[in-house]
Amino acid sequence: MTLFARGLRLLATQACPALSIQPLCLSAPCAAIQKLTRVRVVDNSTLGSTPYHRPPKCIHVYNKSGVGKVGDRILLAIKGQKKKALIVGHKMPGASMTPRFDSNNVVLIDDNGNPVGTRIKTPIPTSLRKNDGEFSKVLAIAQNFV
Repeated sequence: MTLFARGLRLLATQACPALSIQPLCLSAPCAAIQKLTRVRVVDNSTLGSTPYHRPPKCIHVYNKSGVGKVGDRILLAIKGQKKKALIVGHKMPGASMTPRFDSNNVVLIDDNGNPVGTRIKTPIPTSLRKNDGEFSKVLAIAQNFV
């Protein structure tokens, strides 16, 4: 049966060369953080650092588009609780000269915008310094910048 399928494909590609082109991208398209995106908490808060059988997920993005970029606030479902978080890195490549991270990184914050933890374990982008008044306490506990 497989020989028949190979022969049929060979015949079809000889008749129409456009059929011989294979799709290059087999994965889902890159998107920034949206609803039900798995994230990684990168501060040392007790809620984010203790292991749990389900990863934290985004359940709401606080902007008009519904897609979160670096510096946006989101609502997380983490260990059966709802917590606010600040996006400090995501997988999607951004504009030129902005870093692309290996994981979707967030820092837990309270309702006033103060960070819950006392340290941030991973480097955060320097583009957050533009909004210094808004994220000054998060920038103060960061150790490395990219």
